[in-house]
Amino acid sequence: MRKLVKCNRHLYAKLTPARVMENVNSRISTRTIVLALTVTCLALVATQSVSAVETMEIGEDGLPMFLTDGEGNDNLEMLTFFTFFLGYIAMGAAFVFFIVERNNVAPEYRTTMTISALIVGIAAFHYYYMRGVYADYGTVSIEYRYMDWIITVPLMALKFPSLVGKDAITDNKFAGMGFTAICFLGALIMIGFGYAGEAGMMNEYLALVLGGMGWAMIIVATGTPWTSGLGVDNSKIAPELMWSTNALRWFIVVGWIIYPIGYLFSPEVAISEAVNQETMAVLYNSADMINKIGFGVVAWMGAKKASAMVA
Repeated sequence: MRKLVKCNRHLYAKLTPARVMENVNSRISTRTIVLALTVTCLALVATQSVSAVETMEIGEDGLPMFLTDGEGNDNLEMLTFFTFFLGYIAMGAAFVFFIVERNNVAPEYRTTMTISALIVGIAAFHYYYMRGVYADYGTVSIEYRYMDWIITVPLMALKFPSLVGKDAITDNKFAGMGFTAICFLGALIMIGFGYAGEAGMMNEYLALVLGGMGWAMIIVATGTPWTSGLGVDNSKIAPELMWSTNALRWFIVVGWIIYPIGYLFSPEVAISEAVNQETMAVLYNSADMINKIGFGVVAWMGAKKASAMVA
């Protein structure tokens, strides 16, 4: 009896929270995750609501007729539809990839892979609806797009502490806010004023300037490819992660420039008479695929390299 009690105590001593989570992660197979994703997608399609509003006619080729009716700019409309469809498929494929690769990196980098999967998974969900709205009604929805951005942009900022590690995040504060608070507030300011400008709720150029302030807040917190940020200390980032960290900064500093350009082509802003919703959609869709998928890929590359060093 004493030996049994002693053996049980020895087993319980080994069952630390970290070991328990490790065992749980090992039992969640990739097949289970992919199956859950498939069931979710099927449920999404099955529960798609049917609108009472009359939709666009479908041609013999299975595409909405307004894409090839010879009226307006058919090539641009077809490109817009294609980028919506490509964005939906590409984001979904990236979601599966990041989920599968999650267990192929060291435990300390799995949160990074989870965040990467959440970003493209949420985007795929919204692109599914944006594609449907455009195909059915010929309208580019800014509401679905901004619902996507208000969730995914703050998550993109969270890539830094999850990838570089908590030791590289400084204790510097601005107006009583630390790194995470600055990034979240900056994202809310950028997306909030962007929507207000495109929805006609305030002067579109004032909204662009105020939204740019939120973008600047994120850059100041995360840093640039040439400098440390207010919230990130380059000297404490592992050498094998430095390339990925600077690549993420390139996406924020340079890659995000496409968004204000797309904003200027919004019908509400209309910088010229040639502006239309399709031009805006193509720019936004291209920016989303480059930045969201690229953000995840460079983080995955850094996590793989760092995991190899740990091993």
